[in-house]
Amino acid sequence: MTTIGTPLSRHATKVMLLGSGELGKEVLIALQRLGVETVAVDRYDNAPGQQVAHHARTITMSDPAMLRELIEEEQPDLVVPEIEAIATPMLEVLEATGTVRVVPTARAARLTMDREGIRRLAAETLGLPTSPYQFCDSLAELQVAINGADGHKGIGYPCIVKPVMSSSGKGQSKISGPADVPTAWNYAMAGGRVSHGRVIVEGFIDFDYEITLLTVRARGADGQIQTHFCEPVGHIQVNGDYVESWQPHPMHPQALAQARHIAKTVTDDLGVGVDGQPSGLGLFGVELFVKGDQVWFSEVSPRPHDTGLVTLTTQHQSEFELHARAILGLPVNTALRSPGASAVIYGGVDAPGIVFDGVDDALRVPNTDLRLFGKPESFVKRRMGVALAFDADVEVARVNAKLAASKVRPRAA
Repeated sequence: MTTIGTPLSRHATKVMLLGSGELGKEVLIALQRLGVETVAVDRYDNAPGQQVAHHARTITMSDPAMLRELIEEEQPDLVVPEIEAIATPMLEVLEATGTVRVVPTARAARLTMDREGIRRLAAETLGLPTSPYQFCDSLAELQVAINGADGHKGIGYPCIVKPVMSSSGKGQSKISGPADVPTAWNYAMAGGRVSHGRVIVEGFIDFDYEITLLTVRARGADGQIQTHFCEPVGHIQVNGDYVESWQPHPMHPQALAQARHIAKTVTDDLGVGVDGQPSGLGLFGVELFVKGDQVWFSEVSPRPHDTGLVTLTTQHQSEFELHARAILGLPVNTALRSPGASAVIYGGVDAPGIVFDGVDDALRVPNTDLRLFGKPESFVKRRMGVALAFDADVEVARVNAKLAASKVRPRAA
């Protein structure tokens, strides 16, 4: 039986989010609807989630001492990492000593904060199908990895280069030939979250489409952990950053079965806690490439996924509600309510405190809604909002979501 206390009382059930952007904001709202006391942590003041949480804290989350001090001060029941740039070894220490429970596990947070940990787990430990890959620490190593040397075949062209630690596609490039390699290396170094970084180079898979399979580990009525799947989310990425998503994406039954097998395999492993028990709960965003009936693992996030913003209009319980319910040990429902789509609204300008024109025009597009995230500063390519649309025909929803997004016009105040 799950018991939830009253917020701001000594009986409160307290959850701390490490990272409070637009995805964290929706998780916080879902938690508050269930009577949970919330602490929103971010690296800058007035992050979207901090604007709605009971408590707002601003620290450098990659600093182990600062992170430990905050957790020991706040004494949350759960710590929920919502971004990758966190001192995850400290979370492992605090989890191992029983100071706090990390969602889904501190180990999962560590493995997925960099592409090397999760790729080696998926391909080398779990034996899941992935693109060919190598890790490189210098431009010279990258050139050898792609071109080959001493009789060893390289990855070849085209290929993809990414920093091992980055988010939202930052630093990612597609390389078509040798002349692109130095530029891609420099772009990866600029886009990674650490200086003197490391990259992964991946062979390019000529896929038909890519999906996000939102996968939920939640407790059933018998207390055992069950795995639930949302309908596949199709999406389009530009330079590794999502710009449009829709649900459901049609899949051949064999491909869908394989996708679910891969997703369950990797999330089962990430759900194993420090005590060796499969205790990790929550929603995972599993990214997959599909060609015909073939499916390849790409990446996984142990938290709601940006492409899953579409579930705010498509599902009875959005990915954020599913995450909140699962981590609290509550029942979940992944059923689709209606086909739908989402389209990103970019800032378009570099300025603090922007305003949005055309909101009324956008909401006159049939069956649409908006989420304006409330980020305190805009950049030309910063995601500042999303348009949502539902329709019995997913293609109509896609058209309407993009139309609504195009009518919102951010500008400097």
